[in-house]
Amino acid sequence: MTGVARQAAGSTREQLSPSAGEWPRVPVGKVLAHVQAGFASGERAKDGVIQLRMNNVDTQGRVVWDSYLRVPACPETIDEYRLLHGDVVFNNTNSTALVGKSALFVGHAEPVVYSNHFTRLRAQRDALSPAYLSAWLNHEWQSGTFAKICNQWIGQSAVKADKLLSLSIPVPPLAEQERIADRLTEQLAAVERARQAARERLAAAKALPAAYLREVFDGPKDGGWETCTVGELVRAPIRTGISKPGRPESNKSCLTLSAVRGRTLLLEACKPTEVCDSEAEGNWLRPGCFYVVRGNGNRELVGRGAFAPDPLPRPILFPDLLFQLDLCEYVDPSFFWFLWSSTLVRRDIEERARTAAGIYKINTSNLKSLVLSLPPLPDQRRLSIELTKRFAAAEQLIEGLRAELASIEAMPAALLREAFQNGGRDGEA
Repeated sequence: MTGVARQAAGSTREQLSPSAGEWPRVPVGKVLAHVQAGFASGERAKDGVIQLRMNNVDTQGRVVWDSYLRVPACPETIDEYRLLHGDVVFNNTNSTALVGKSALFVGHAEPVVYSNHFTRLRAQRDALSPAYLSAWLNHEWQSGTFAKICNQWIGQSAVKADKLLSLSIPVPPLAEQERIADRLTEQLAAVERARQAARERLAAAKALPAAYLREVFDGPKDGGWETCTVGELVRAPIRTGISKPGRPESNKSCLTLSAVRGRTLLLEACKPTEVCDSEAEGNWLRPGCFYVVRGNGNRELVGRGAFAPDPLPRPILFPDLLFQLDLCEYVDPSFFWFLWSSTLVRRDIEERARTAAGIYKINTSNLKSLVLSLPPLPDQRRLSIELTKRFAAAEQLIEGLRAELASIEAMPAALLREAFQNGGRDGEA
């Protein structure tokens, strides 16, 4: 956890929580002056009014303007549904995980209305701080309250107004509400800065493996590197596997394309396939062979490859969307995977891929004619050892940064939980 995140977390219990359990609680509807759902509009208008949609409220309780829609609306509609400074928008309809996320509207350069996926809440200003209300709603969302009380349909969940308004909210004195809201705003801003910095460090770490490959394969080569085609590096004809559909009752397993990740095939990525022994003949995975994706809906995934483990724990078939390459003895397998993952090879494969019915494919001729540069075998092994160490160090760094980011991502919920402690967590009043 970063120092900023630790500081934000450490200050909350001391400053916000001492009297939280003693605050009086009331149904939130009792301290609202106005509650109104938005309106639906399937139309678009370049010169229309901005309509707040679900994507305009993020999971940090903020209104975001990365993209927005404009809809046609008459002056009366704009007047009725216009958001004003201090309004709180409650996301009443979304997925179960996201229903209930809320945000405080602090104004915009032009009028903004809101869709029927939101309910506009206006606080009684002499009893309830809008910023405090928004923070409390997001605390309840982070705590899973809205996931528990929502009505669920296929792909959609909704919190009805009566359930929302009956939830009990802790109501300290107004000055205390404003102090809590101001402090949370400050702390969450610090967490957001820490989050952004952690994301940038993680992105930089994720870029290291590709940089290591460019250093070896895209720059000037040492003497002794020779060019050859893939067809010259195999000692058996390149072939594809079976094309039979899966059968749940079958006792034979066939690899799926999701098995091709990293350097070694993930053998658990299999499905049962019903074929007779004669059909299976010749289509079994072979230990140490290299398997290349022949076709995929994503051009960037076509041509990715991985080696079959040696030894194999059990017999497994491979599908016709994989090529099988049995590499000759003067190719180091580990070096070959690094070479195959390099930018130059990836670019060549993607340029050769052709699409039909939304599937990008390379054929045997494309694969056999692919030109590669290989150093002598001792240099292959030396470079492989070096790259393996550097990749391992990069992966260790990436994992550490992922853990750091995860701890920062958990901070908003912790800050809200500390701020409100026991207040409003008993559900309906």
